Amino acid sequence: MIPDPGQQHDPFVSIKITEFRNLMTGRFLFVMALRMMATSVGWWMYELTKDPFSIGLIGLSEIIPALSFALYAGHVIDLSEKRKLLLKGVFFYLCCASILLFLSGNYAHHHFGKHWLPLCIYSVIFLSGIVRAFAGPAFAVLLAYIVPKDVLQNATTWSQGTWLSASVSGHAAGGFLIALFGITGSLTAICILMTAALLVLSLIKRKKPLINNDEKKTWESVKEGLRFVFKTKVILGAMSLDLFAVLFGGAVAMVPVYASDILKVGPEGFGWLNAASDIGSICIVILLTLAPFKRRQGRKLLLAVAGFGCCIILFALSKWFWLSFAALLVSGMVDGISVVIRGTILQLRTPMELRGRVMSVNSMFINSSNELGQFESGLAAKIMGVVPSVVFGGCMTLFVVITTWIKAPSLRKFEY
Repeated sequence: MIPDPGQQHDPFVSIKITEFRNLMTGRFLFVMALRMMATSVGWWMYELTKDPFSIGLIGLSEIIPALSFALYAGHVIDLSEKRKLLLKGVFFYLCCASILLFLSGNYAHHHFGKHWLPLCIYSVIFLSGIVRAFAGPAFAVLLAYIVPKDVLQNATTWSQGTWLSASVSGHAAGGFLIALFGITGSLTAICILMTAALLVLSLIKRKKPLINNDEKKTWESVKEGLRFVFKTKVILGAMSLDLFAVLFGGAVAMVPVYASDILKVGPEGFGWLNAASDIGSICIVILLTLAPFKRRQGRKLLLAVAGFGCCIILFALSKWFWLSFAALLVSGMVDGISVVIRGTILQLRTPMELRGRVMSVNSMFINSSNELGQFESGLAAKIMGVVPSVVFGGCMTLFVVITTWIKAPSLRKFEY
């Protein structure tokens, strides 16, 4: 059902579209499984090595292939049938999860040992990074093919809310499942969720590409997407802000260390700390779905990222579980504001025929901020110690915001 344009102010207008509901259900199941995997692998790796730097190497293992294939992936997405490409991505993620499930069993532990097992895990994460280069942007591109343009802002907010809800569920469930059933039980649940996502997403109809295979050479196509991003200063500014803020402020990477050694709350507390920022984010996204920002979105984006940096510093210094939880909760609320504003800017400012390439460039920035941020956190923790490294990250986030405020007035003044 295509909603009437006169209903575009209805906060539930995009939910009335059947294919959008299928896309969001599939995305929820898929992202929940990914978050459970990240939670499980982080805890698993720290149990195997007792070294914070090993957690950082997980991010590096994924970011190298994700960045290497990102630009080519954008070209492929724009040329491909979107539904088929997305289903392939989910299927190959399922294969990676199945390999991790095998590695968690007794056979792998007895035959590989604690030296080779981490290397095998890093290898699987490396393969998942290749898949991520294609699957991540495909969700965002497919969204614009399913909903009409006049409800795209509403659909984008719902999409971000779905992603954050799945993150909350995945992070919390990952910790609880580890506590109840161990790593093997958690990875079994992940495989089940990915299978369910594959089945739901298969209900979406085929979405043909808007350009032909012979229309442009690969490198010319890639350069066209890059030129658009660097020419559109608002998009470039929003992506860059996310890149550097999360790169330095990625305290979540050190949550396994805080839960295990500083706060001493075990896997249950680890699950709640992992979920805290996402709980805050989903609360604010629900609010923004019902009452979206009308003015000064650029200024609010910068202020939200500054608030995120302050919360990271508070989390770093806290020795009390509930204060740490509250700091991450509020950090998620302000991060939710920035996520919605950035996502809306991308969807509204990107032409349909360039969406695959622009979303892939965006995925490079996101992957860089998250996975390189995880590596930076692990490296900084090894050099400075865990607490000083997280304090440093929060301070650098504030420095990035101040610099962007001064150097990027077009982003500060931006409204949509």
